[in-house]
Amino acid sequence: MPKMKAAIFVEPGRIVLEDKPIPDIGPLDALVRITTTTICGTDIHILKGEYPVAKGLTIGHEPVGVIEKLGTAVTGFSEGQRVIAGAITPSGTSNACLCGFCSQDGPGTRHGWKPMGGWRFGNTIDGCQAEYVRVPDAMANLAPVPDGLSDEQVLMCPDIMSTGFSGAERGQIKIGDTVAVFAQGPIGLCATAGARLLGASTIIAVDRLPDRLAMSRRLGADHVVDGGKVDPVDEIMRLTDGRGVDVAIEALGTQATFESCLKVLRPGGTLSSLGVYSTDLKIPLGAFAAGLGDHTIVTSLCPGGKERMRRLMEIVSSERVDLGPLVTHRFKLDDIEQAYDLFAHQRDGVLKVAITP
Repeated sequence: MPKMKAAIFVEPGRIVLEDKPIPDIGPLDALVRITTTTICGTDIHILKGEYPVAKGLTIGHEPVGVIEKLGTAVTGFSEGQRVIAGAITPSGTSNACLCGFCSQDGPGTRHGWKPMGGWRFGNTIDGCQAEYVRVPDAMANLAPVPDGLSDEQVLMCPDIMSTGFSGAERGQIKIGDTVAVFAQGPIGLCATAGARLLGASTIIAVDRLPDRLAMSRRLGADHVVDGGKVDPVDEIMRLTDGRGVDVAIEALGTQATFESCLKVLRPGGTLSSLGVYSTDLKIPLGAFAAGLGDHTIVTSLCPGGKERMRRLMEIVSSERVDLGPLVTHRFKLDDIEQAYDLFAHQRDGVLKVAITP
């Protein structure tokens, strides 16, 4: 049986490169040869054992590649075609999909529904930190890469761009809104860019790392707040003359940033939560106005599917936003364990790494 190299989860603290069989595909699937992929913060949660996956699973959910083989029932695509697939790969036929929430794809049995059911790569099926990946429901999930766009230009589309933009979209940002984005990692930076595209007139970016604050200015932030030097809540209230913000986006996944988002909301404001939390959250009485502040708290998971990917690549093609600078480091697949070590420990100003087999 032909083999390929793949980054697999062994146990908490260990993701290693090993040989695995090249995936078989079914009638509705496609086999994609990976040309570029990356490491996500969620992969670090898996590495640390904070998010459970099966031992031996190939990790990764951000594929850019070339169609190697198509299932017998797949139409509209051709072998050799450059494509991406979203981190979320909906079937298009589940209850969640038909309700308009493809990221929550799942059977919806009487025993309950599993959150994040649409996230399959590197979660419930083998992912794409490998030489090949099987893309399920290919006709719903493959999106051709436009001519003239490089792998790195579209590398953020499958997850980081889609997730960050969804935080802005779910916050229902309107023209003239004031928005605060807590944490300027890759997802927070994309949320900042998305807020600008949606018409926010004032964007306040919060982080502790100077390089990330500088990048946030490049992507649309009007003010940057160094949370290591000043109290971000006090500074945001000063910048807004005590009014607070229309939308606060939480992009880190900690109790402290969640509380800060609540504290800076104007009456009737919206907290849009993007972070992946590893412990229970508590809602502070004062910041929540005892439940009487007309606040809205929304969550979102990266939207997927081929139409979402097409739209994001159109944004890249139109040069409305340039996320290329987010790729700060590059590694070969053979060196992915080094890439994980760098990314997990956030050394050398890393934002995103490009992995090429």
